Amino acid sequence: MPYLSEVDGQSLLVLARQAIVEAVIRGELPTTIPNEGIFGERRGVFVTLHVRGELRGCIGTTEGDEPLGDATVRCAASAALRDPRFPAMRSEELGELNIEISVLSPLAPIRPEEIEIGRHGLVVSDENHRGLLLPQVAPEHGLNREQFLAETCRKARLPQDAWRWTSARIQGFTCEVFSDTKQAGAS
Repeated sequence: MPYLSEVDGQSLLVLARQAIVEAVIRGELPTTIPNEGIFGERRGVFVTLHVRGELRGCIGTTEGDEPLGDATVRCAASAALRDPRFPAMRSEELGELNIEISVLSPLAPIRPEEIEIGRHGLVVSDENHRGLLLPQVAPEHGLNREQFLAETCRKARLPQDAWRWTSARIQGFTCEVFSDTKQAGAS
């Protein structure tokens, strides 16, 4: 998998911020979305939003079903307005908004003993239940492998030991993460 440049990451962050501002202030998405270079690649992406250091929304897709530019715009606007855990973002929050973009590698089966904390994100699924946690979650919360698996199961609304079930499917992925926290002056 090719690594993204810092310029690519900054370009995605600018696009995500534009999408959020347009969605929050005008109730619309940008009319022109770039589709050349990195923006045309088909990769999974998650957009995570923080306001004053607190999680404010996180929406993404694991599949590269659409160009990365389109997916970034859609996920950014959805994280701001449609994450069911939070009320819709208000325009007065935009000045304190920090954005993190995680561009995903393809999902692949992974055995529990292969999971590297801080490197791998996880998807645990069983029948109609599916939970995902990004790689940065485990170190942020001081989770070991088993705790990370248990929390991913909890996110899937499964029992915390469901990852041990023979019917459960465990997949791993890595991310290239870009954040604008420095430029937005997070406190």
